[in-house]
Amino acid sequence: MIRNLLLILALVCSFSLFGQSIDTVAVRSAIERQLTTYPESTLQDIYKSFYQEHFGPGHIISDTASARRYLMRELSEMGKTQSPYFEPTASQGDYVRVYLSAIADSLITAEQLLDAFVRSANLWQEPTVSWMEKWEAIISIIQANKIELEGFETDLPMLTEAARNNQAVHHSRRYNEAYHPHYRIVERSIFEIELKPSLK
Repeated sequence: MIRNLLLILALVCSFSLFGQSIDTVAVRSAIERQLTTYPESTLQDIYKSFYQEHFGPGHIISDTASARRYLMRELSEMGKTQSPYFEPTASQGDYVRVYLSAIADSLITAEQLLDAFVRSANLWQEPTVSWMEKWEAIISIIQANKIELEGFETDLPMLTEAARNNQAVHHSRRYNEAYHPHYRIVERSIFEIELKPSLK
């Protein structure tokens, strides 16, 4: 117990350098929450969640017209899902995953979600901590807390290389087969004011 506490304290210190801060307790809680909610998650899915938190939705929007076409196609191909209507990304709560089931159940419209999604991309500001620094902190927290993930050793080199180049990744095959995720990323304040009231 004391040894684990010392490890956590060391991590907090090591990731609070040069005026930059990573809340290691929040990161660990977010990882544990993901594994509790989605036990088929791999390291790749944890990467994706924290990447979405770091970069918001901007990395996957090329233009509004193509984003609309892709959304409508995904809606038409989407089967029945047991997903929640929304959930936070990773540890900071700056962005929210809004699931397309909210549209399928007529709680919000496709245009509402698309508009929120596109505007969220325009609000993104680069964090003070780089993505590579954040990823290294995430890996250290996983290792220090002995969090077990299927295929960790195999996935780690590929994902670290992706992090080095600020690259996005898809959900893992295991995650897709188990949960069939369909969602868009929305900035928290837009979500809270414009979408959440309809999703309660």
